[in-house]
Amino acid sequence: MTKLLHPKATAVWLVDNTTISFKQIADFVGMHELEIQGIADGDVAVGVKGFDPIANHQLKQEDIDNAQDNPLFKLVVRFNAAAAGEEKRRGPRYTPLSKRQDRPASILWLVKFHPELSDGQISKLVGTTKPTIQAIRERTHWNISNIQPIDPVALGLCKQSELDAVVQKAAAKKAAEGDVMSDDERRKLVSTEQSLGMEAEPRIPTAIEGLETFSLSGSDEDEDDKGDDDFSDADSFFNLPSDDEDEQP
Repeated sequence: MTKLLHPKATAVWLVDNTTISFKQIADFVGMHELEIQGIADGDVAVGVKGFDPIANHQLKQEDIDNAQDNPLFKLVVRFNAAAAGEEKRRGPRYTPLSKRQDRPASILWLVKFHPELSDGQISKLVGTTKPTIQAIRERTHWNISNIQPIDPVALGLCKQSELDAVVQKAAAKKAAEGDVMSDDERRKLVSTEQSLGMEAEPRIPTAIEGLETFSLSGSDEDEDDKGDDDFSDADSFFNLPSDDEDEQP
């Protein structure tokens, strides 16, 4: 469907130059009928210059005449053949000048943590060129010694949802090819939303790793030997001398 250019300015022109009803104008420009009434009263769109829909090939004079003669006639934007195929073309992502210096760091991060991504995917994600990506992959970039890997989402070069979508696409492609992935690679191919929904695995602190089987108790034999002693009697526990021994000289 062809969209109307400058709807408010077009409404101003139609109010000033035609006798078309407010309802017809409102339906044509996508505004409320009370707004069109406000334009006619001078309360709305003050200072807005009228936009001629006939001169700009959005309407024809016969459309205006039919609408003025018939209050039920519905105005429709004319198709402009010259504007066909003028949709926004898909190309490299535009990166502001202030962030272009951060692209090598984001490329290095993607190459390091998501090597399954192709050069084309990285190029669309952060708005760079394939030669630059290749130079960073091969570590032949002129400034490679000073580049530190930084998440492109943290740098504002892409959205987390966009990164997740590319990662999931890479995961699906790798699964379709039948490649066996390591546990580390499988974790990298999980999106942020999925990873946040996973239950946290219990981990042993680094300081006490290797002490899982350590026990303060002795061997089983020592426990058996200790089990033979009966400490139910307090005197025998403390090994106190008997009264007979105290009476001996």
